[in-house]
Amino acid sequence: MLDKKQFYIGGTWVAPLAVREFRVIDPSTEEPCAVISIGEAADADRAIEAARSAFEAWSRTAQAERLRLVERLLDIYKRRAPDMARAISLEMGAPVDLALSEHVGAGAYHIRNFITAFRDFRFERPLGPHAPNDRILMEPIGVAGLITPWNWPMNQVTLKVVPALLAGCTTVLKPSEIAPLSSMLFAEYVHEAGFPDGVFNLVNGDGIGVGARLSSHPDVDMISFTGSTRAGIAISKAAAESLKRVALELGGKGANLVFADADPEAVKRGVLHCFKNTGQSCNAPTRMLVERSVYERVVEEARKIAESVSVDAAHAPGTHIGPLASEAQFQRVQEMIGKGIGEGARLVAGGLGRPEGHETGYFVRPTVFADVDNGMALAREEIFGPVLSIIPFDSEEEAISIANDTPYGLSNYVQSMDGEKRNRVASRLRSGMVEMNGKPRGAGSPFGGVKASGRAREGGVWGIEEFLEVKAVSGWA
Repeated sequence: MLDKKQFYIGGTWVAPLAVREFRVIDPSTEEPCAVISIGEAADADRAIEAARSAFEAWSRTAQAERLRLVERLLDIYKRRAPDMARAISLEMGAPVDLALSEHVGAGAYHIRNFITAFRDFRFERPLGPHAPNDRILMEPIGVAGLITPWNWPMNQVTLKVVPALLAGCTTVLKPSEIAPLSSMLFAEYVHEAGFPDGVFNLVNGDGIGVGARLSSHPDVDMISFTGSTRAGIAISKAAAESLKRVALELGGKGANLVFADADPEAVKRGVLHCFKNTGQSCNAPTRMLVERSVYERVVEEARKIAESVSVDAAHAPGTHIGPLASEAQFQRVQEMIGKGIGEGARLVAGGLGRPEGHETGYFVRPTVFADVDNGMALAREEIFGPVLSIIPFDSEEEAISIANDTPYGLSNYVQSMDGEKRNRVASRLRSGMVEMNGKPRGAGSPFGGVKASGRAREGGVWGIEEFLEVKAVSGWA
């Protein structure tokens, strides 16, 4: 079992101030794979003090120097990619091939995109030709507390740490205690890259301890949080007392609008996207809205695709889906499948219990429900598992209405060969992102939502600006 009980504070690995151990569980075996320390408020205070002490010098570091260090970080990240993939697979159950290609790959992708955006980034900007002696100065906000989730560890760590450092902020990272190993490995990369002491700090802990302290501490100028809507609300309340900036990237209940003229791969694409990462993605298209004229055909196609998806241990190579990340998540998904059956939705594939041959581990059956009503819990609550709900619609107007009838607003999807229709529908969907016909958003595109999905914008230029304050100056010589 791995011993990972230290924290990274002020450029060195240090012991916690009090002993409170926590065992990290391998979701494929339900056995402990590592032991970490759960920090307390005093540990967070140490990290915040280190970040505050480092801020003045780091905030004035030349743009070229910050860029050089992040480029060095990317080189190390790529060189040690297999180590990172193994850590992610072990801690949260992503199959090792997926961990390398998608999880580790996402981190490298974001770092590269931030480097590209930063090369032309201007911290000093003219107001406009009408005011030739006015300038807009973009200045680092200060100490940033970064709280990241377990489902896409490096995706979220890189989306927060890297732009904060490029902006000139100093940071304290609290990764999820369920999946901390990848973040501790990332701390090794930061140290090897040569960032100054105190610029990046890491303290493991839970939400009510370290998370709450970061959110309420007066010397933390900003909190960037990814996780549940409930936790985001609690963080916002805790942060209000010190009037710090709060950037929230929260849950989702994405609608995938499949029109009768959708391309032949649309259904397969939608089902597999829903099941990707064992359904543990906030932007997963978990509600498939299908035009009634093709509804039964799509339901049958979705059933066949779901039944073709294999489930296996995270350590095994292949394209299967792995276990859920924790026992709590396993119980949550089982509860929601039971609710769907109880509400009268038609169970098309999967269902309760573990897949055959997997009596141990947090494995679930890829599940599809048809004839779902948008008022059912299946359609309204974020399940965070491989569970797809299929809902019929009769018109474009009804499809838009169903899609928007949700507390969430992160990402929606449109499948149609009619370009004018796609554009028309996308403009009316209330979400931070819309992807159409399987085309991914471009490099540097902002990731974030509206409503209960939070209003953060992560990635590219927007991600860097999230960590900056705007200062207006007149009389510039």
